[in-house]
Amino acid sequence: MNDDDVNDRPPTRALSEDECWQRIADAPFGRVAAAAAGEVDIFPVNHKVDSHGADARTIVFRTSPGTKLLELTIHQGVAFEVDGFTETDAFSVVVKGTAEQFDRRGEVEAAEKLGVTPWAPEEKTRWVRITPSEVSGRTFQRRQVAPAD
Repeated sequence: MNDDDVNDRPPTRALSEDECWQRIADAPFGRVAAAAAGEVDIFPVNHKVDSHGADARTIVFRTSPGTKLLELTIHQGVAFEVDGFTETDAFSVVVKGTAEQFDRRGEVEAAEKLGVTPWAPEEKTRWVRITPSEVSGRTFQRRQVAPAD
């Protein structure tokens, strides 16, 4: 890669909040980062965006009892991330916020209607909601590689 290639591409662009939420909604999975006892862990999760209105979007996912749920119970501050790429561009979206388990019947029924379908075979009976305090993202054009002759 030479300097001309870098300079020929537009600069990295910040995504609007609506663009961030669209990327989160379109992503088949995301990653939750949580810390407990001085350790940080990252867990892949299948998720859905729960939109109670434009100002009340949250992220919901299912899990089973274990390390992930324990860490979220000990320390509710989390980061959630999705990323992706096409042949021409790439993006990353990060949500910082709090995670909490919920089990009230009405909330669970509403969440079930979102269609969260875990890929892992274990039964996922616990629900978690991430309420964002900050949502940010960026996108950039990928370097185009010339075909080999």
